[in-house]
Amino acid sequence: MTRRILETEQKALEINLDDRVYGAFAEIGAGQEVARHFFQAGAAAGTIAKTMSAYDKIVSDEIYGTEEQGKGRYVCESRLYKMLAHEYALMEGRLRTQRPEQCFFAFADTVAAINYQKTIKGDGWLGLRFQLHPNSAPNDLVLHVRLLDQDNRLQQQAVGILGVNMLYACFRYHNNPEILLQSLMDNLSGRIKIDMVRLIGPDFAHIDNRLVCLWLVKNKLTDVAIFGPDGNSLHAGEFLYRKSILIARGSYRPPTLVQQDMIRCAYRQFQAEPDVDGKNTYFLTEITLDNLRSDGTLDEKDFLDRADILCALGQTVILSDCMQHKKLIAYFADYKIPKIGLAMGARKLQNILRETSEANPDNLLAAFGEVFPRNVRFYVYPALAHENDQMPGNPVLITAQNLPIPPMIHFLYDHLLEMRNIVDIEGFNPSILGIYHKEILHQIRHGEKGWEEKVPEQVALLIKEKRLFECLSV
Repeated sequence: MTRRILETEQKALEINLDDRVYGAFAEIGAGQEVARHFFQAGAAAGTIAKTMSAYDKIVSDEIYGTEEQGKGRYVCESRLYKMLAHEYALMEGRLRTQRPEQCFFAFADTVAAINYQKTIKGDGWLGLRFQLHPNSAPNDLVLHVRLLDQDNRLQQQAVGILGVNMLYACFRYHNNPEILLQSLMDNLSGRIKIDMVRLIGPDFAHIDNRLVCLWLVKNKLTDVAIFGPDGNSLHAGEFLYRKSILIARGSYRPPTLVQQDMIRCAYRQFQAEPDVDGKNTYFLTEITLDNLRSDGTLDEKDFLDRADILCALGQTVILSDCMQHKKLIAYFADYKIPKIGLAMGARKLQNILRETSEANPDNLLAAFGEVFPRNVRFYVYPALAHENDQMPGNPVLITAQNLPIPPMIHFLYDHLLEMRNIVDIEGFNPSILGIYHKEILHQIRHGEKGWEEKVPEQVALLIKEKRLFECLSV
C-alpha cells in the first residue's frame, strides 16, 4: 500500500471535516498540543466536544482517582487508562442520545517533557479510545513514546504531531495495521521512538499484538519491543521499574534442553548474588531482528512459531534491533534497573570480545566500559571444545576461565573476571552440551526421529500439535 504523507495541519483539517468523528481531548504535561492542532486547522466544532488539562495533582486525582499502580508517578500506563475510561464514558453518557450516528473518541496523554536541568529526558503515554462504527464497542490504541529533542518546546511540538497522527491513522488506516503504525512517525523522523504499542478492540480482534511488536522494530519505530506470555505488549518502565533483570539472547528455533538448562542455572545464580535482591528480579528472553531474517527477508510465520513456544513456556520476550549488547544495556539504563545479567554461551562471549576489540582498537577502555558497566554481569555457559580451537592442554570444555581471546585485551579481560563482570554458570548439566538447535531444526523439517528428546517435553508436543517450523513428524 502506497500513501502520500500529509502535513500535520492537513491531517487535522481532514478529521475536522469528517462528520462521523466526534470526541474529547484530555492532556497532562507538555501543554494541550494535540487539541491545539485541531483548533488551528479550522472547523474544530465538528470534531471537538471538550478539551481539558488537569495539571494539579489533587485536581487530577479528584477526576481520575489516585495512582497506586503507578507508584506515585503520573506519567504511567495506569493513569492513561483511567483518563481514557473517564473521558470516553462521559462522551457516551452525555452525548449518545443527541449524536446517535457519530463515532466517538477520547484522546488522552500524560507526558513529562525534558526539564531545564535535563535530568528528565522526556517521555509519555498517549492513547486513543475510538469507534469505527456508531454504537459499537470502542477500540484502544495505546503507546509509549520517548522524546528525543533536546528542547522542551520541540518536545511539546512532537507530542502534538504524534497525537494528530494517531487520530488520522486510526480513522484512515485501520484496515492496514502495519501502515497505521508506520504513519505514526509522519513528520517526526529522528525526533521520537515509539517503544510500545497496544492495538485492541472489536475491529482489531484479528491482530496479534506480538506482530505489532515485530512491526515496531522492523519499521524502526524503536530498537526494543516487549511482549508477555499472554501476547500483549509491555513496556519496561511499567513492569520492570527498579527490578533486577536477567536476559538470555537466542534464536529459540526451537528452545533446546541446553538453553533451558542455561536459563535455569543462570537465573538461580543471579538471584543468589549478594548484590541482587532475589525477590525483586525478572527474567527475559531476547530475539534480535537479525536472527529473524532469512536470506534478507523477515518471515512472520517463523517468528510467530517461536513466539508461540516462548509464550507457552511462560516467557516474557524482548524483540530488539540491538545486535550490539551495549545498545540493549543502554535501553534498560533509563528504567532504574539495579542489576542486569546476561546469560550466554562461551562462544557468544568470545564473539562479543573479538568484535568489540576489532571495532575499537584505539579506544578499548571506553568500548569495554560500554559493554561491561558496573551493574552488568555476564553469565557464561560452557561449550564443548573442538580440535580447531587450538587451546593448550586440550580442555574438554570452554569456559570463561580458559576462553581464547585476542592478546590485546588480556589485561582488560582479567580485570573483568576479577571484578565479576564475567562469571561461569554453575551447576550445569554436562551430558546435554552436544545438543545444537540447528541440527534439531533440520530433523524437524525432514521428519527425522530423535529430536523430541533434545527439547523440553512441552516444546515437542507444541511443535507437533501446531506443525511449527514446518514440522513433518506426527
